[in-house]
Amino acid sequence: MSEFDRHWPVSVQGPRLLLRPLRRRDKAEWMHLRRTNDLWLAPWDATLPEGAGYPADFGQMVSAQNRAARLGQCLPWAITLPGLHSRHAPIVGQLTVSSIMWGAARSGSIGYWVDVGHAGAGIAPEAVAMAVDHCFTAMGLHRIEINIRPENGASLRVVEKLGFRDEGVRKDFLHINGQWADHRSFALTATEVPDGMLNRWLARTQ
Repeated sequence: MSEFDRHWPVSVQGPRLLLRPLRRRDKAEWMHLRRTNDLWLAPWDATLPEGAGYPADFGQMVSAQNRAARLGQCLPWAITLPGLHSRHAPIVGQLTVSSIMWGAARSGSIGYWVDVGHAGAGIAPEAVAMAVDHCFTAMGLHRIEINIRPENGASLRVVEKLGFRDEGVRKDFLHINGQWADHRSFALTATEVPDGMLNRWLARTQ
């Protein structure tokens, strides 16, 4: 480990949201959320070219993500929405910082999804802003990118609101919903948000 804090598990608290690691006991809630959002998420879900899926067992998925996170390779968070009068903060989506590179690159890539019932409520941009600030401050990363299908209007609005730079189209960049798909790549560096991305987002929404 370097001088930067790569400790895992770690949670990030924001004005409304809490990003926290998925737990094995989240299985029923997470699987119900995925089932109810199947039609909403299927067009944008990553798949594997050889036809195999991701680990069918929820516990195996959580364990694999936690192992990678402890190695500083990713940050797999559930997006939760704490309530004022409830001890339970329901899961409303997921955000993962993946493909983390150290050395001379110090970069990572963010992917996310939000429950259709909470879409349009500013949850995705706030969660992304929180994750970006954690990556740039606690983790010491220099660059974050987000790759989005050109047809995914909801996600395109997120990066537009947050001020990510459009770096162009990547041909057949990821295998999505059963086929290779082009993506538009958006990025920013720590020097572009010296006062923090969450501060930028909150100033925009006030």
